[in-house]
Amino acid sequence: MRTVQDPEKIKEIGEFFRINSENSTNYYWYWTENTLFQWDFWLSWMFAIIPWIVWSHYHKKKSRGRLLLVGFIAITITSWMDFIGVNIGLWYYTGLAIPTIPSYAPWDFSLLPVFIMFLLQIKPNTSKYLKAAIFSIVSSFVGEPIFLWLGFYKILHWNLFYSLPIYFVIYLICNRVSKQKYFEEL
Repeated sequence: MRTVQDPEKIKEIGEFFRINSENSTNYYWYWTENTLFQWDFWLSWMFAIIPWIVWSHYHKKKSRGRLLLVGFIAITITSWMDFIGVNIGLWYYTGLAIPTIPSYAPWDFSLLPVFIMFLLQIKPNTSKYLKAAIFSIVSSFVGEPIFLWLGFYKILHWNLFYSLPIYFVIYLICNRVSKQKYFEEL
């Protein structure tokens, strides 16, 4: 079929995707030999599952829908920012729980959103800016260094201080979403 797009451009872009696919396949086989069922694999899965188990027991049940919406927003923002950071070469991860997702899924899909949801429900009248500061400081200067120490996170062109305002804004966005009156009876 003829396309509106220049066929040469389609061919050139196809070559980038072929190389990317080949690299992904090579990484998958590396992962199956060097990560799958190793200590870092199991630890990553614990980081992915345990926060949700703890949250399921201790969250405010009447606010479950609102908190899950906030968690979804946090997951969406953090995972996309992480995908971008990995793809433009700012950092990379080892010990991946899932080899086909370039970001560190336990961080983006579990640790950060659950931390945000707990902060939102603990002392709900506390300043959102104080909670955003706590979230950003703990995430940037406790969480990220632990993952650096474990060898799960390798910084190439980034600084932990750059993460601080990003985490601060992510918390404020999630706080704002949590205060909205989105839910009505169906």
